[in-house]
Amino acid sequence: MDTQKKGLGKKIALLMGTIGPGLFLIGYNIGTGSITTMASAGSRYGMSLFWTLLLSCLFTYVMMIAYGHYTAVTGETAMNAYKKHLRFGKTLAIYTMISLIIGELTALAGIMGILTDLIGEWCLFTLGIQVSTLWTAIVIIIGCFLLLWDGKYSHFEIFLTVLVIMMGLGFLGSMILVVPKPAELLAGLKPQIPNDPNAFLIVAGMAGTTCSAMVFIMRSIVVSEKGWKRDEIKKEKVDAFFSSFMMMLLSASVMACAAGTLFKMGKPVEQTIDMVQTLEPLAGRFAISIFVLGVIGAAVSTLFPIVLVAPWLIDDYRGKPRVIRSPMYRVLGGLGLMLGLVVPVFGGRPVWVMVASQAFQAMILPVITLPIIYLLNRRDLMGQDKAGFWMNLGLWATFIFAMITAYTGLVGLVDMLG
Repeated sequence: MDTQKKGLGKKIALLMGTIGPGLFLIGYNIGTGSITTMASAGSRYGMSLFWTLLLSCLFTYVMMIAYGHYTAVTGETAMNAYKKHLRFGKTLAIYTMISLIIGELTALAGIMGILTDLIGEWCLFTLGIQVSTLWTAIVIIIGCFLLLWDGKYSHFEIFLTVLVIMMGLGFLGSMILVVPKPAELLAGLKPQIPNDPNAFLIVAGMAGTTCSAMVFIMRSIVVSEKGWKRDEIKKEKVDAFFSSFMMMLLSASVMACAAGTLFKMGKPVEQTIDMVQTLEPLAGRFAISIFVLGVIGAAVSTLFPIVLVAPWLIDDYRGKPRVIRSPMYRVLGGLGLMLGLVVPVFGGRPVWVMVASQAFQAMILPVITLPIIYLLNRRDLMGQDKAGFWMNLGLWATFIFAMITAYTGLVGLVDMLG
């Protein structure tokens, strides 16, 4: 029996080692941005935009393989590769870094606003206790900074794994209560954009939050952190498939929850409390607690990668080793966490802040698709591992999708600001 337990333990450890980077990126990607965008889509249009999610996850898989493949073969991370091998690489790398950092820090403010509102509403709704959103934010920030101060990637990975499991159980458990009918899913596979002023923004937000430029840049970094080399490319592909599939499943579960309740009730998601009430008509406070548990896991698991974005990209650009315990990481990470106080202190509409930030991410995707196509097709860099027919087909299809979603994002943002 002990031998069997040890064998099972080794298999679990091997599995977690294989999908570690994937879990890290699930934790980063499925955050409150995904939740608010998918809940908004489901509450307004049912499952009619399911096609957007499927395409986004398909192209996410392609791009994760591409960036991971390049790093595993060459040992170079994305920003450093741009700078070294592209004619205007320094300009492109700096533009990409600035765009991603601005987008992520905007998202961070929205994440903390949604998280603190949600915890406050849940405490009031289920326990009858009024909780200060400001003090809730302060407690979360202190806890995150302590883990940041510890500074070990392996500890981040373990912590994010726990949060992703908690998030998955919360969302999938919620979806079981409102499983969409097969006819609704089939109807959602037909590409269409509803005739609604917010539709373009939400479509771009769905693409931006799933097929996120930042995910692919981060993919390069976490594959490097994991130390994967050329002989582990198959492992990298398995990890990419697991990550993209779970992103699709968890995002679909949030959309289905909203489609099965708020869409049928004619109540689109406008405020944080709308998400808390998504399951209440069917299953009461217990369902709300399950959903909130998933949202907390999603939000906290997203905060850590976001506060690491600026220092990681800076080291990536400089070609320097990433030392999370260094003063730069602690200072920039601490300043990033402080932005989480913006919405609790000054107020705002965090749901639409998040949707807009995800739409902005969709506009960056074309910029980081062309460079990886060029790099993967350079035989002097890739040797026998240069991109083949199917990889190139997938990457060019991704670029076309990126251009379309960038256009919808631009139209949506202009409509919102106008």
